[in-house]
Amino acid sequence: MKVVLQRVMQASVTVGDEVISSIGRGLCVLVGISRYDTPKEMEYIVRKILNLRVFDDDSGKRWMKSVTDKDFEILCVSQFTLNLILKGNKPDFHEAMGPDLSQQFYNQFLEQLQAAYKPDKIKDGQFGAYMQVHIQNDGPVTVPLEAVPSPPEKKEKGDAEQNRSTTAAGSQ
Repeated sequence: MKVVLQRVMQASVTVGDEVISSIGRGLCVLVGISRYDTPKEMEYIVRKILNLRVFDDDSGKRWMKSVTDKDFEILCVSQFTLNLILKGNKPDFHEAMGPDLSQQFYNQFLEQLQAAYKPDKIKDGQFGAYMQVHIQNDGPVTVPLEAVPSPPEKKEKGDAEQNRSTTAAGSQ
């Protein structure tokens, strides 16, 4: 799972001529979900978004407060293009989770953010829509975050080794 987090003065998402969501001070988070992501990666990213210290404290000391410390808002925007691989000059998106599964995963991500913070402070765009994201970056401050899942083949190999050692221990 990859996110690009931006500290903003304000941000909004427009679809067509309609503003879908907007926030004041806070974070705009572009969210990319890979086909290998699990709840473990989601939990890590949620924790990082909520606890990353990118805001000044009340005395002006930099990098001291998180979005939750400041009671600011978060605007999340699904963005499958974060998982692209370039093949020459052509983007390849086969590492991104497919639209059916990723919409469910993205909704669970939003639910986790809301459960861990304040539901009314979490906003989002329109999944799968052609959106215009308007960001007034503050600083500018932009932080890329990534939780790298283990590819399935490594997990399967580890499981097989665990099963062999359990079987060997059980047969003695």
